[in-house]
Amino acid sequence: MKLIEYKLVTDLSTWHGVCPGATPQSCGTIGAMKKVHVVFHDGGGGHRNAAVALQTVIGQQQRDWQIELIQFQDLTDRLDVLRKVAGISIQQQYNILLQNGWTLGSTYLLRVLQATIRVFHRPLVNLLERFWREKPADLLISVIPHFNRQICESWTKVYPGRPFVTIITDLADFPPRFWIEPIKDQYVIAGTAKAADQARSMGHDDAHIFLTSGMILRPDFYLEGNSDPLELRKEIGLRSDLPTAIVLFGGHGSKVMYDITERLNATGLPLQLILICGRNEELAAKLRARQWKLPNHVVGFTKEVHRLMRAADFLIGKPGPGSIAEAMVRKLPVLIECNAWTLPQERYNAEWVTEKGVGIVLKSFEDVAEGVKRMLDPASLVEFRRNVAAQENRAVFEIPEILAKLLGEPGAELRSRTPAPVATHTL
Repeated sequence: MKLIEYKLVTDLSTWHGVCPGATPQSCGTIGAMKKVHVVFHDGGGGHRNAAVALQTVIGQQQRDWQIELIQFQDLTDRLDVLRKVAGISIQQQYNILLQNGWTLGSTYLLRVLQATIRVFHRPLVNLLERFWREKPADLLISVIPHFNRQICESWTKVYPGRPFVTIITDLADFPPRFWIEPIKDQYVIAGTAKAADQARSMGHDDAHIFLTSGMILRPDFYLEGNSDPLELRKEIGLRSDLPTAIVLFGGHGSKVMYDITERLNATGLPLQLILICGRNEELAAKLRARQWKLPNHVVGFTKEVHRLMRAADFLIGKPGPGSIAEAMVRKLPVLIECNAWTLPQERYNAEWVTEKGVGIVLKSFEDVAEGVKRMLDPASLVEFRRNVAAQENRAVFEIPEILAKLLGEPGAELRSRTPAPVATHTL
């Protein structure tokens, strides 16, 4: 971040206690860099990725904002009932469920979690109020679900009039009490028309709803790079002449990746795989330990997903909003599944893939071999690629413009209800 620029303060919200009870005239010139808090957690990888993406692009645009990322689990840990009973946090339990595919009945578990949050509503609000008083800011952003009522209520009580923004990191809400709350002080940034319509149905007016052209992603996914995809395949030990699938199941991987590899290995299809296991070291070791007929490259946790996608022709994975959005930006069709084991908030994503014609949705990865055959059909692949090319997601560059207006910055153009705003800042 650049150094604070000293200038005459005309907005009391920028003082942060430097001159309590004073006027701009009596206080003179003080540091006026805007402070922005972004609340995230590590239940899955998408929420941290969204927070870091926003922090990164704001830094690249050299805005006079001080961005602080706040880990919600750490902040509220002493109220975590699951940790008290089982010794692990809610976000850790969530990631264990994803890694092992224990997601059948997840709708019921989700509603139990939400009921627990309601029971602890007042202690949560009180805890958050104390934190906000100690950590003042001009703008508060949430990139997490479930807790937006508590975050908004506590924030607006301590700082009435200062904006609270929820950036939805799913393609749609899963009401009630998931992303969008029926509270007038919540601004909603939605990446699809469906999510924006859901906000309206919850009672939000157009002044509180902003429609971007997609999901927020790290800016490096927009870098073209100068490496040839075929040469990149050789660089990671793969053949340049074989169709290549990148297999990605979020930041914590999934044991289903091993099953997918086994099924494809048995087919004899002309195919090779890039297997990204994330923080699931046990899965990565298991994949590396076996001798496969199918050429493959196994990767653990990496920040080079955007680069590895350049070596692929399509993506195989769960219907997570982040993976799908990343594939669209890197111009890759997707092969996903949707069934009773699919997380309820991700089921609409499969509908979106079908509606846009950007990939194949299977009922089960038991049929992955047939799905890959369909994907590799030349006519089908051409159509999928054409439809993927029509998706233009510039959300990470659009959102700072929305925030600038909410912060009252002069010259910031507020674009509400715009289907696909044109980004004014690019890499």
